[in-house]
Amino acid sequence: MTEKRIILEMGTGNDLYGQDYTKAARRAVQDALHHSSITLFSKLGIDHTEMRVQVTIAVQNPDAVDCDQVAADLPRGRAEVRAVKGGLDVADDAAGTRHVIATAAIEAFLPDLAGKFIQS
Repeated sequence: MTEKRIILEMGTGNDLYGQDYTKAARRAVQDALHHSSITLFSKLGIDHTEMRVQVTIAVQNPDAVDCDQVAADLPRGRAEVRAVKGGLDVADDAAGTRHVIATAAIEAFLPDLAGKFIQS
């Protein structure tokens, strides 16, 4: 069955002191989620498990992101999370550390419902 993207939200998150890419990624996802309120499920009688949620996390070290942990934070749908090269690390030379900044894109897809609902 074909799908249609119904939502695209973006967010940013950081870990300023722990240098934890997963923590920054989770904060980016939470930021994106706070931009949305999806009421169509209750209004149209659609089960939220029909929604596929595709999350792309961008950080400087994608291998350091626990994608399963990020997926567990998503409240609806079937989550797919992947980490890619991007984001930003800001070096703190005096402390010998870096501040980790992540960006997240959350896309939600539903089966194509064209023709299922008739206007009255």
